[in-house]
Order: sequence, then C-alpha cells, then structure tokens
Amino acid sequence: MSAAVAATELLRRIFGYPSFRGQQAEIVDQLVSGGDALVLMPTGGGKSLCYQIPALLRTGVGVVVSPLIALMQDQVDALRQVGVKAAFLNSSLDFRALVETEHRLLRGELDLIYVAPERLLSDRFIGLLEQLVARQQVALFAIDEAHCVSQWGHDFRPEYMQLSQLHERFPDVPRVALTATADQLTRQEIRTRLGLEQAKVFVDSFDRPNIRYTIVERDSPRQQLLSFLGAHQGEAGIVYCLSRRKVDETAAWLNEQGVTALPYHAGLAGSDRQRHQQRFLREDGLVMVATIAFGMGIDKPDVRFVAHLDLPKSLEAYYQETGRAGRDGEPSEAWMTYGLNDVVIHRQMIEESASPSEQKRVERQKLESMLAYCESARCRRVILLDYFGEPATSCGNCDVCLVPPIVWDGTVAAQKALSAALRTGQRFGAGHLIDILRGKNTEKVQQFGHQRLPTFGVGADIDERGWRSVFRQLLAAGLLDADASAYGALKLTNSARPILKGESRLQLRRQVEPPKTRVTRSKAGGAGRAASSGVSGPRDSPLLASLRAWRLAQAREQGVPAYVILHDRTLGEIAAVRPDSLPALLAVPGIGVAKAERYGEGLLAIVAACA
Repeated sequence: MSAAVAATELLRRIFGYPSFRGQQAEIVDQLVSGGDALVLMPTGGGKSLCYQIPALLRTGVGVVVSPLIALMQDQVDALRQVGVKAAFLNSSLDFRALVETEHRLLRGELDLIYVAPERLLSDRFIGLLEQLVARQQVALFAIDEAHCVSQWGHDFRPEYMQLSQLHERFPDVPRVALTATADQLTRQEIRTRLGLEQAKVFVDSFDRPNIRYTIVERDSPRQQLLSFLGAHQGEAGIVYCLSRRKVDETAAWLNEQGVTALPYHAGLAGSDRQRHQQRFLREDGLVMVATIAFGMGIDKPDVRFVAHLDLPKSLEAYYQETGRAGRDGEPSEAWMTYGLNDVVIHRQMIEESASPSEQKRVERQKLESMLAYCESARCRRVILLDYFGEPATSCGNCDVCLVPPIVWDGTVAAQKALSAALRTGQRFGAGHLIDILRGKNTEKVQQFGHQRLPTFGVGADIDERGWRSVFRQLLAAGLLDADASAYGALKLTNSARPILKGESRLQLRRQVEPPKTRVTRSKAGGAGRAASSGVSGPRDSPLLASLRAWRLAQAREQGVPAYVILHDRTLGEIAAVRPDSLPALLAVPGIGVAKAERYGEGLLAIVAACA
C-alpha cells in the first residue's frame, strides 16, 4: 500500500473523513517521507491532521510542542475519542501523573505526546528524547503556533527561540512548524530561528469566507456592542478589550444587561482564568470578555462572533483574533468599533516600550497597515488577504461590499485640518482642532486665542463626526502623526506638504449607515460568501435537538467539551441523512471506527426514535 493510500485510509478509519482538504495530502507526504515543512494554514483549516496522520504512519511517537495547557487537554481528549493513544506533559499534572506519562512514553505506549516548550527544553525531557531517538522511536517534531518564535509577532514566547535545539540535537527527525497567521517578515523569522531554511513551505489560502468583517465608527461603544450582541443571543463569542480594567467593567456591564459574560485577563488568579476558560469551552452561549491573553489555540468550533472594542495593534493580530470565529465553517462575524483615541493609545504604547528602535519601527508600520485597513474604501477581505500576499477579489460579505462608502474629494477639508494643526503649533489633539474648525468658542479655544486664527470656523459645514472621520483618515494616510509624548498632539508629516500646497489631491471616504441585518445560516453560497456547511437538515428539527441533548449528556459525563464528542457539523449531517445502520453512520463525515463503536448504538437509537 502506498503512503498516500495508507494516509487516506487512516484519515477515513480514525477521523471519519473521506479525503484530505487543500494541501493536507502534500504536507502529510512530505513528513511521512522524512522531510521538514513550514505550514501556514488558516484557523479551522485542519493543521492538526497535518502532523497527526504522519505521526501515526511513521515509527515512534509524534512530539507536539504547544504553548497552551487548555489546548493540549482538548487535543488529547479529542484524540482519545477516536482511539489514538495520546497524552500531555505540562504544569497541570501532579508528580505521579507526570512520572506515569513519562514511563508510558519510554515504553512506546503513546502515538502522540503534547509538551509545553519550557518542559520540552528541560534536561529531564531532553534526556527522554535522547533515549527514544537512539531507539528510533520519535516519529516527528511538530511545533504548533510557530509564530510565537517571532519577536515582531503578537504572541512572542522567548522559549520558542530555543526550539532550534531540536534540529541541532536530533537532525534526522523530521520537523513541521505550523501557524494560522504570519506575514512575510514573521515567516522568514520562523524559518531562520527554527533552522527551517531548507523546509518545504506550504501556504494555504488565508481566506475565511464564512466570516463577515464589519468596522463601525465608535460612538457609544457599549450600546453599539449591546446592539450587535442582540443579533447573537444564545451564541458563543469573544469580546476583546485592550486593558484589564476595561475587560472587568465590560463583563460586569454585560451581565447587568442580561448577557452571560465572563472576564479573562492575566491579572485574574490562575484558578479563575482556568475556570472561566473551561466554562466557555464546555457551556453554550457564553460571551468571553478578554484581553489578548485569551484565545490562541482555542479549539471551540462554534464561536459565532469576535468583537473588538479597541483597535488591535496589527493586521496580523486582527486576523488571528477574528479567526477564532467560525472554525466550523458556519457563517460568523468579526465586528469592531474604532476611534481616534485608539491611534493615540497604540502610538503611546509603542513609544513608551523598552523595545529596540528597529522593533518600534516595525510596530509602527504594522499599526499603519491596521489603520489603513480601517479607513479604506476597498473590500476588507481584499486588503486583509493582500497583507498576507494573497490576491483576492471583492467578497460581497463585508461592510464595505454590502454598503459601499461614498468617496469624495476631501482635498479642501484635508487642507483645512492640516492648516489648523500647523497654525496651533502642532501641540493639540483632534478634539481641540475640530472645535477651531467648527468655530466653537470654547474656554480652551479662548485661553490660547485660537478664535483669532484664519482657520477658526472655516469647517462649520462639516459636523463633529465628519471631522473625526477626516482626521482618522489623515492619520491612516500618514499625513498626520499622533505624538504619544505630547498626549496625542497631531503633527504634520512630510507627506502632508503636497496636499497643503495644493500640489496633489486626496480622496476620502464617507461611511453610509448600514441597514440592521445579521449573518444568516442559509444554504445559499455565491457572492455573499456566507454559505453554510451544506447540511440540508432543518437546524431546529426535533432530531437535531435530541442529538444535541445526547451529546451534552455525554460531554458532562466524560468531563470534556461537547465538540470533542462530535462537532455540530457531524450532528447536522446525521440529522440530514438519518443513518439506519452502522455502515451508513460510518459514511457520515466525522464518524470514524472508534466513534461508531463507542456511540453508534446510541446515535442510531435516537434517529430511530425521531423517525
């Protein structure tokens, strides 16, 4: 039997899928044959199978480096469900469990072992690896969340930089590094720092067509968020905030409004973080309000939305965070409020950090790309994919495509705004400059005598909201810069001179108010890009409700998340095709031999009872 046929047979028998997707088969073949690989694949694209299948096909144990305890637990639980002998080693284990797992490893009783990077690099574990490699009992090394190695990245973990030791100590063991997001700079750093210069690179499409991207101008952010959540009642989602205080306050406020919300940030006690994370993973319809400390590696497939109350620091971070929605392929939403203050805060964070000047320069560039994304009149998806080097056409499923903004000649307005900043000594923020432009004789305007400036009142034809949009776009276009050391004072850049002198013109966008709609889970695909999984059974059918209740009971009995038992898509397929025998059940995607043997009778009984 060829390696390709053996891999497909293993995929069908263990995991219940008839064929590989995208480049999965090529990646599996590369590793089975002993080669190295760098895999860039979107969240929900099936990265785990790319190393799990080769680990099962090759001799010995697959060693998986993972930075998150919760992710290891879920991955191991899911593998055990399908009959794979898997375990993990991390700080959650007591000494007895740790020693027993190590003994199982040495006895060759494991197919896969998940290890935290700091434990893998310990003398104790390196000693175990030396014994296993000497007996040719290590199938491969898989480095998950490989972007953590990048100093320029948003999830930098110092211990990841030491993982090059794997290649130095064990050069004959194939390695695969995997990540769901990495721009060109981060990709190169992964290759260099992990010694993967000769590895074959696999880049899958970064497009997540089931996610609708929407950015709204910040007005009353809490009420805007509540209005957005109104379209997602009873659904799981994540709300990201920049500060711990804002996380706590937002979670408390949402609970007062009747939305079950949990806070998550590094300032909480470890036991509270773990409890909240477990509730989010194992209960339906919870909203997690969190800093970026939450989310990497979260396997929950039915997260229906990710909302940002603050601007992410880069498009890379935005893509990673929004990618936690809709892992199951079902229509989901990425929603964000955005305002001028975001720019000032991020500039201040960059300038006040202890990072070297080169890193600050890179962070400024990443922030500028994020700002340009927010203010562009082009399709959100086109800009996002272009950032990762992937060409795309307008998606029809983002706010810009659905309600195109009006583009107008903003040259004169830009000249007025730039002149106001220049004539006030470039020492003031947007709020004060807008008061001058609109002719508001405030106490502060009088204090500095700015009511006597030629620019006083020249912008009375544009309301405050309109002027805030102009200033945001001037910042995004690099014509103004927010001086973090001067409380966000707006200063002209060299790029502003041609506009100010009338040597070039500037197009600006004016957002049109969108109609109140929500992402629907229809069967239709097409330009809307909101196609469902293709399951034809009614989503509120008595059979599907019975299957969900059965799954929940199983999950509670075993102490695992419901999706570890069976994914929503698999339940939907069972409800649609109504299998009446074990062979028919085995034909359902997601039902392998082990799950059919374990749950088959119960599932078939439920189907028969709802006939």
